[in-house]
Amino acid sequence: MNIIIVDDDTLVTEALKTILESSGKVTVTATGSDGTDAVRLYKEFKPDILLTDIQMKEMSGLDATKEILSFDNTAKILLLTTFLDDEYIVTALKYGAKGYILKQDYTAIVPALEAVYSGQSVFGTEIISKLPELLNKKHDYDINERELEVIKEIADGHSNKEIAADLYLSEGTVRNYLSSILDKLGLRDRTQLAIFYYKHI
Repeated sequence: MNIIIVDDDTLVTEALKTILESSGKVTVTATGSDGTDAVRLYKEFKPDILLTDIQMKEMSGLDATKEILSFDNTAKILLLTTFLDDEYIVTALKYGAKGYILKQDYTAIVPALEAVYSGQSVFGTEIISKLPELLNKKHDYDINERELEVIKEIADGHSNKEIAADLYLSEGTVRNYLSSILDKLGLRDRTQLAIFYYKHI
């Protein structure tokens, strides 16, 4: 499989390249040092998988993931990081990354690449153990599934009219949902609600 490695630490990049190519299963087509490199190299080489760090100086791996998937929704992106951060994990899932594994676990990287290449999603053991808690956080706010659908529509920038059409509701019902949701969460307006969604749900 052909992959691209993007990491702002050149020593890490070279070590990864050596480890992965020595497996005989991986060809490293190109390397980069930040998210802008990731986007540019992806467009140029169309790799089977992009393996990228998250925290980088100019553009993060998460931002690169979002941009790449906006023009190629078939892209396979595996995030590699030293940070077991709740917000990163949720954002990675939201943007559509195929995996999120920790750099420290070098032995897991080749199997993870193989799994992603075959169409699976891969999250390290430490991350899998956190997923149920993260994905169920919405229940802490007494938000039901229908209300969550409305919140997601608002976070996506849709008007009440668009939400009504998407969810087969009347505009009045959407307004009632919005009023109830804002009251439950103690928020002032739909902008605050969108921010809440991306931070907490």
